[in-house]
Amino acid sequence: MDRDYQSGYGGGGGGGGGYEGGHRRMVGRRPVTDYGSSMVQWMRNRRPRYKGGASVEAERPSPSYIVDMLPPAAKMHNAVDTIPSKHLHSSLNKIKHPINIVRWTPEGRRLLTGSSSGEFTLWNGMAFNFETIMQAHDSAIRAATYSHSEDWLVSADQDGVVKYWQPNFNNVKAIQAHNDPIRDISFSPNDSKFVTACDDATLKIFDFSGGIEESTLTGHNWDAKSVDWHPTKGLLVSGSKDHQVKLWDPRTGRCLTTLHGHKNTISKTAFEPIRGQLLATCARDQTARVFDLRMMRDICLLRGNEKDVSTLTWHPFHVSLLTTGGSDGSILHYLLDEPNPPPGTAATIPPYDSPDPSSAPAQTIYPAHRLQYAHDFAVWSLDWHPLGHILASGSNDRVTRFWTRARPGESDCFNDRYHIGEAAAEAQGTWDRRGGRRMMREEEELEMEDEAEGLVDQQMPAKQPILPGIPGLAAPPGVAKDGTSVGGAQPRLPGMGGPSMPGSLSAGVSAPNGIAAMDPGQFAALVAEGKITLPPPIGGLAGTGQGLPPPPPLPANFDFSKMPPGMFPPNFQLPPGFAPPPQIGNGASLPGVGSDGGGGAGGSIRRRAPLPSQQESLMEEQRRGKYRTVR
Repeated sequence: MDRDYQSGYGGGGGGGGGYEGGHRRMVGRRPVTDYGSSMVQWMRNRRPRYKGGASVEAERPSPSYIVDMLPPAAKMHNAVDTIPSKHLHSSLNKIKHPINIVRWTPEGRRLLTGSSSGEFTLWNGMAFNFETIMQAHDSAIRAATYSHSEDWLVSADQDGVVKYWQPNFNNVKAIQAHNDPIRDISFSPNDSKFVTACDDATLKIFDFSGGIEESTLTGHNWDAKSVDWHPTKGLLVSGSKDHQVKLWDPRTGRCLTTLHGHKNTISKTAFEPIRGQLLATCARDQTARVFDLRMMRDICLLRGNEKDVSTLTWHPFHVSLLTTGGSDGSILHYLLDEPNPPPGTAATIPPYDSPDPSSAPAQTIYPAHRLQYAHDFAVWSLDWHPLGHILASGSNDRVTRFWTRARPGESDCFNDRYHIGEAAAEAQGTWDRRGGRRMMREEEELEMEDEAEGLVDQQMPAKQPILPGIPGLAAPPGVAKDGTSVGGAQPRLPGMGGPSMPGSLSAGVSAPNGIAAMDPGQFAALVAEGKITLPPPIGGLAGTGQGLPPPPPLPANFDFSKMPPGMFPPNFQLPPGFAPPPQIGNGASLPGVGSDGGGGAGGSIRRRAPLPSQQESLMEEQRRGKYRTVR
């Protein structure tokens, strides 16, 4: 399913004298997971499931069988072939924060992570490099989930705020759902409602379209840590700090039953997404349990964790594959149809095979595969790729890691530092402490470069100066700037802010209601004393060349009735020599702006040229010999 390519990041030196100027960093292999060939192989050779699936040769432990690898959907009855035992990549931000949530986008092209700083980060789903980052919440992101229709994303934070996001991460709505931290969120099967679990010991059901609270479910005695909505039924499950797992009817808000299987805080509850008959729970008592909803009892007890179990997830295709994450950084994979007891431990039988299934003890399941050193600290979130071939994990060690199955013939991955630890891997020669740290630093530098380039690409274009009060119209070059606006100097038109025009009052002279309201005798006295400076006359002072330019002459047949109503009083006459304003609405426009909104000079009309014909383009390519018809 995965293929590694040598990447040319950092460039390479050519012959002698080609590059001058110090050492140029060469980054080694960046693994790329390409599932295209596997999907094509399956689509070419698949058959109906009742005929045995794909008609390809069985995989064998040899590199020559890499080309025969098939996606998990082609092996519905072989969950063991999908166990992700190989580490692909570790991604971390420039400014590191604990990763609380990891979610694959519905199409599987990117991975979304939510951190304790309230940031969303997008990582590429094939090369695992940084793509973009955004400040989504003001506090730590605690929960996020996509709708079943794949059209919406809802996220919740430490302050009890729920936000709606479109697939392009446009935030369209935010509601104050709770006053305490929200720990989990889940959509109903038809996406018309969603439910939240909060530290105030309540569950709330909201109408998605209106963002209105419909009901509040009370019954837990302590913080509600997890909630999940059944994939096809009107059934809710919640886990709390009071050690209880409750099933609810979302229509009436009534608690249907309480499951007492754990002895500590419930950290995660999740329905099996394919058939919907099983319920998985995990708690801080170092165990996870699987309940059968038809029997309303636990049928599997998952052991093997040395510390508290912090999260779990179901595989999107294999019903029997369940993965848990521990507070010690371990990731364990369980096969529910294989007990895998350790040496010296007797195997137990499932309740289905016992004479009395209702009273038989739960079957003890041990992990089929163990990544004991997957992370340095607690694993907070796990999520499978929609195709089921990559597992993503987010941890308190501020790192997002990607895992996949080993290719045929690979065995070194089972002796790496994620399986046996750094000291043992260094002793066996499968990991070099110094080289590993150097490679980690290079990967961090590469991620920082990718993040810096991505942020540069996302910068907004520089703001162009505009005319005040006229949005979208650029200011001419000669318009001055006031230099007083926030964020840079803005253009200023004469008479709109800034220094006053000639003809102003001196200091200490007030003009209530304007100069027109003054007494003529007082006004003449102020002018005689020099406290009021009169503007220069029209046309300028004789012999000085200063003053305002004379206006163009008024047309003899100008009709004031054509002006917009309310602009002038009835029977208004302009003073002699005063130019009338342009007739807006009767064909006139601003200088340099066309009447159709185009930017051509003189009001020219910009029209879009017709698109080229596809038939003509095809014929042109055929004449060039670049395209041939199918024989």
